[in-house]
Formats: sequence, C-alpha cells, structure tokens
Amino acid sequence: MESTPVLKDVTELARRAAAICADNKANDVVLLDLHDVTDMTDYFIVASGTSDTHVRSVAQHVVETLAKDGHRVTSVEGMTQGRWVLLDYVDFVVHVFHPSLRSFYQLERLWGDAPALAVSP
Repeated sequence: MESTPVLKDVTELARRAAAICADNKANDVVLLDLHDVTDMTDYFIVASGTSDTHVRSVAQHVVETLAKDGHRVTSVEGMTQGRWVLLDYVDFVVHVFHPSLRSFYQLERLWGDAPALAVSP
C-alpha cells in the first residue's frame, strides 16, 4: 500500500492553505512539518492578522476557498472573537493569530524541532 501520493496531497493542501493566508495579507506565514515531532497532525500553518477583523477574514477565506475545492474543515475555534482562530483539517491545522497572542503563545518556538517549509502566495 503506497502512502506517498496521500502524503503529497496533504502536503500540497497544507501549502495551499498557507498560500491562501499569504494571499489574504496575513503576516509571517509559517508552515511547520510535524511528521517527525508528533502524531497529532502532519502540519501546522501559523499566521498573523493585523486586527481581530483581519484574523477572522483570513480564516474565513481559508475555510471558503478549501471548501470550494471539496475540503471541509473538521473543527473551528475562535472565529467569533478573532484573537486566535484554529481551523482543524485533521491532517493539518491552521492557526491565525492576533499579533499579541502569537507573541504570547510562540507556537513556532514550542514546536521548534519541526522544520519550516517555504510558503509562496
């Protein structure tokens, strides 16, 4: 049983989610490869908005764009407040932060063993 094509699809989908964030003017978009770090998920996408409204907007664009491609979000947390929106797609998780919360939680440092992949809009 070959798992490479599925992994490639997940990788491409995670890159697509990161690119959607960047396309919507999110700041400091980072794609972390968690394969060798945890079994929880394969990738984290971490991005910052400039305000609560921008955070919600970036997250909403990810949800809507991926839904058009047939990929539904499994769980959404924090969309109403817009301080830290978490979009769980099982194989990858998108975190869109207000800058102050991103600085406080420092997910990139917490998952410092995970290599960062290039993100291009």
